[in-house]
Amino acid sequence: MLVHPKRRPRMGVQVPLTSLIDIVFLLLIYFLLTTNFMVEEGIKVKLPQARASAPQTEEVITVYVDRQGRAFLGTREVSMPALFDGLKEMIGGKKDKLVVVRADRAVILNKAVKVMDVAKAAGAGRLCLATEKEF
Repeated sequence: MLVHPKRRPRMGVQVPLTSLIDIVFLLLIYFLLTTNFMVEEGIKVKLPQARASAPQTEEVITVYVDRQGRAFLGTREVSMPALFDGLKEMIGGKKDKLVVVRADRAVILNKAVKVMDVAKAAGAGRLCLATEKEF
């Protein structure tokens, strides 16, 4: 009669993964918090500073006014009649669409007001003059 002895299961080497997972999650959180996902494209303007500025979170139409008073819709320079037509097309029938005017701090106020007037005439329900937070 053949007797087979019971085999003991081999002890495997176990690597403690708990601390490794903690470190990976900490790195993930660090990179998520330090990465800037908002990439703004457009014309380079120096915005006026304000203490009470708040970030915009909704989708907006942005009009840039540079130092010389030229208006830009997106990245192309437009005249005031072309700005009116472009804004009217982009706004469509939406009455509560937000139009943000990003005017350079050195621009003459009259130029920025003209752009805001054209946007209001094109059907913009809300207007906003962009600023950057003063530190």
